[in-house]
Amino acid sequence: MSALALRPDQELGLEPMDDIHREFMILLGRLDGASGNSLMPALDALFAHTVAHFEQENVWMEATGFPPMHCHRGEHERVLEVLHEVRKLAAAGDDGIVRTLVRELPLWFEHHAATMDAMLAQHIASCAYPAQTTLPALAAA
Repeated sequence: MSALALRPDQELGLEPMDDIHREFMILLGRLDGASGNSLMPALDALFAHTVAHFEQENVWMEATGFPPMHCHRGEHERVLEVLHEVRKLAAAGDDGIVRTLVRELPLWFEHHAATMDAMLAQHIASCAYPAQTTLPALAAA
């Protein structure tokens, strides 16, 4: 069982965002524990979640006019490019690249959540925007 989980000190106080981040860490933990025939489905689940996760944050940024939106989106795009490349390499048999992802992605996430997502959560609160999870993939989780 993986020790990957959203820690209380990583919660940002915006429940819909915290829920999405919890799911992200759960899926990353599942990928950490996956091997053999369970590896690609776990990677695909994380990839699908991450796409929906970032789309949800984009909705919130657009709706509130978040000033550093382009910088935040740029980070998301780079992570999605990496996930796409990792998926391609993993499908070709490179399980080691998945282990590298599991080791490195939590480090990126911790910094991203503590900086960019924290600023977004603060901005949403300051706008009194009623943030909700609107994407089915996340609402169903």
